[in-house]
Amino acid sequence: MRVLKTILIILLALVAIIAVLGFIGPDTYRYERSVTVNAPARLIYDNVRKFQKMNEWGPWKASDHDMVNTLTGVDGEIGSVWTWSGDTVGVGRQELVALVPDSSTRAKLTFTVPVIGDMESLSTFDLVPEGDGTKVTWGMEGETGFWGKVMGKFGDSDAEIGPMFEQGLAGLKAMSEAEAAAAKEAMTGGFVIETIERPETIYIGKRNKKVKWRDMGAFFASSFPAAGKAAGEARLEMVGAPSGVYFEWNEKDQTADLLAGMPVKAASDLKVPGMETVVVPASKVLHIPYYGAYEKVGAAHEAMDAYIKANNLTHYANVIEEYVTDPMTEKDTTKWLTNVYYLVK
Repeated sequence: MRVLKTILIILLALVAIIAVLGFIGPDTYRYERSVTVNAPARLIYDNVRKFQKMNEWGPWKASDHDMVNTLTGVDGEIGSVWTWSGDTVGVGRQELVALVPDSSTRAKLTFTVPVIGDMESLSTFDLVPEGDGTKVTWGMEGETGFWGKVMGKFGDSDAEIGPMFEQGLAGLKAMSEAEAAAAKEAMTGGFVIETIERPETIYIGKRNKKVKWRDMGAFFASSFPAAGKAAGEARLEMVGAPSGVYFEWNEKDQTADLLAGMPVKAASDLKVPGMETVVVPASKVLHIPYYGAYEKVGAAHEAMDAYIKANNLTHYANVIEEYVTDPMTEKDTTKWLTNVYYLVK
């Protein structure tokens, strides 16, 4: 009887200790590691938002060769889900919940822990230009919770998670820098031409099917503010810079068929009073980030034509010029960025 009483006292003491530990400590946590990658943020962004890409550079396959993965949804788009199970990596899932193009990603992580149940965290990637490269910060954060506080007293989570992040970032750096080097080898006419997957994009704006080349500046100057105002009145979220969507470029009479407008977050059947809606389909595209005065952007288009012919590609549908830099605030024309996109197949 005395032995049972002693055991009960010990058990009660342990429960009391665990209860106390479960209420002591910070309510939130964040673990992170960073690396500088000699590659543009646009290229790295695809490697951190797509789960199948992450599986290639991540540290998980090396630690569990029998890991089973499943992807649902469109990889790299909000709502896509990646699940895994294995002897070493356990059971879990992550769902892509937020994206800022070429800047950041957020994914909801759910780990299934035996006895305790599901534990949730947020996986974060942040991309910041640094010199000629990009600083990539990989983090995991969330609320500590009762069991997290208890387990935190018996181990150093940062020391456990940190090396995994470092190993993964080393793989990401190697992959991204190899892709950047390959892109430079594909340079045509002095331009680096990237091949990327571009999602469906909805534009609203003013369209002129036969605007004279000499009048394009005035057409843009009047159309962009009108499109921006219309988007604001319709409470539409703009998802990019003012753009020219080209349907035809007529050398003979020096005219263009184009829409000058704004990319917005909306359904393809969007209707805005006074505006025309253009849906540019999801597609493989060639991309040139052109820096310089707009009147010399023709060299980028000539490079695109040469690349398409040399690689037996077919250009179809639209050409898009995205005018990232505001010339009213940046006077140095060498810093003006125009993203040039050609849809190809």
